[in-house]
Amino acid sequence: MARFIFITGGVVSSLGKGLASAALGALLQSRGFSVRLRKLDPYLNVDPGTMSPFEHGEVYVTDDGAETDLDLGHYERFTGVAARRTDSVSSGRIYSNVLEKERRGDYLGKTIQVIPHVTNEIKDFIRIGEDEVDFMLCEIGGTVGDIEGLPFFEAIRQFAQDKPRGECIFMHLTLLPYLRASGELKTKPTQHSVKELRAIGIAPDVLVCRSEVEIPEKEREKIALFCNVRKEAVIAAPDLRSIYEAPLAYHREGLDQAVLDAFRISPAPRPDLSRWEDVMDRLEHTDGEVRVAIVGKYTQLEDAYKSIAEALTHGGMANRVRVKAEWIDAEIFEREDPSPWLENFDAILVPGGFGERGTEGKIRAAQWAREHKIPYLGICLGMQMAVIEAARNVAGLRDAGSEEFDHEAGKKRFTPVVYHLKEWIQGSHKVERRPEDDKGGTMRLGAYPAKLKPGSKVAEIYGTTEIEERHRHRYEVDMSYRDKLESVGLIFSGMSPDGKLPEIVEWKDHPWFIGVQFHPELKSRPFEPHPLFRDFIRAAKETSRLV
Repeated sequence: MARFIFITGGVVSSLGKGLASAALGALLQSRGFSVRLRKLDPYLNVDPGTMSPFEHGEVYVTDDGAETDLDLGHYERFTGVAARRTDSVSSGRIYSNVLEKERRGDYLGKTIQVIPHVTNEIKDFIRIGEDEVDFMLCEIGGTVGDIEGLPFFEAIRQFAQDKPRGECIFMHLTLLPYLRASGELKTKPTQHSVKELRAIGIAPDVLVCRSEVEIPEKEREKIALFCNVRKEAVIAAPDLRSIYEAPLAYHREGLDQAVLDAFRISPAPRPDLSRWEDVMDRLEHTDGEVRVAIVGKYTQLEDAYKSIAEALTHGGMANRVRVKAEWIDAEIFEREDPSPWLENFDAILVPGGFGERGTEGKIRAAQWAREHKIPYLGICLGMQMAVIEAARNVAGLRDAGSEEFDHEAGKKRFTPVVYHLKEWIQGSHKVERRPEDDKGGTMRLGAYPAKLKPGSKVAEIYGTTEIEERHRHRYEVDMSYRDKLESVGLIFSGMSPDGKLPEIVEWKDHPWFIGVQFHPELKSRPFEPHPLFRDFIRAAKETSRLV
């Protein structure tokens, strides 16, 4: 039976609850415990799938096809535990489930209320898989005091009451503002945040305090006294050189020990932190730097490509180089020559996205990488843009384009080389979709197998001809153009097992030019970099030394 750790936040948002949760999960693993991490988000969207990346950052996709919050990416990268559909839920999903049950008559005519029906639904979600691990870490999105979060706070209060004493603890993350003018670290916001939490019946067992300066002993004692926690359970969370320093930093501060003490687990198993020491060694002791241009659509918010940024870092670790990723708005290349922008980079990456805006710029970036023999990695839409570029500029299909852009414009402008995916095989059954279907959850989502062409570059990189990767898209390259494209050197080196859907393309006579329909960044870990990112940075490193 799992022990439960509920992680809440106060004072302000974006303090790093997801990172703290992931780091704690990694520390518990280092002591030999099994963990699973879970995110409960108060927003009313059913999931983040239809939200703009500017609103909520990237959408993270699990193997079983759930569109989730980007914090699940942190959980996976730090623990290596593959997230599942049951590890992410929103208020929208909870209310939707309750209303579906009401429509079916499951409540036998009762008046439906937040308490007990909504809170019971949340508690049922939290219980899923509780027999599978030693610790279940549940992060509550938002901050204490948010009106939309109240049902979740009430649910975890009830949940802890339902469980035997000692099976649930609460960890609260707050901010200690530092007033530089007076040189003071202010504890009052944390005191008020804890007061708000206690007013709804939750008393934190561990306080994690974000601060840009060291917390003096006097302030720790003050926080412990006024917030009614042990002084040893007041944990400092300073700014770090890298997020991957978090497990080591939190261990030095005693977070894992404070959690085990709260559960009265004694003696506690000794931690083995060699994995994280190696990660930091690879980050700090490098052999040079490579510059990677990320030509995308959502460049104003780096969280929109969070997993890509982290996967590039992992590739750098594998090659002992620092990766300097620079974000370039693809629309710039629709009005300017890409050369002045790209000529000083060692590699180019074009990520996924939706809609027509910026696509012509991405096509020009792919063309520049092909013509200048610069390493290129195209992901999802980035692969499709590379195929359209090849069709237009090498295969002679001057009006090659995508059905997605025709659909947006409401008229036919292109010969669609990329078309709306209408059906595919998922497991043992056929899935059918139409352009007019609801947008949420209607794409090709989750992990699908692929077969690689023997002797291809990707088969060499993966070291196998059978792989499984995660997808999130609703458009595919039209295979009726395959022969024409392959005749000019663009090889379809990865295909779905039935041979109908293209998964990977590569240029035959290019040092490193690969496009993938899936999202390899979602399966990259600091201690296990994804093969494609590892080799992409290797190729960039070679380019850097040639310049």
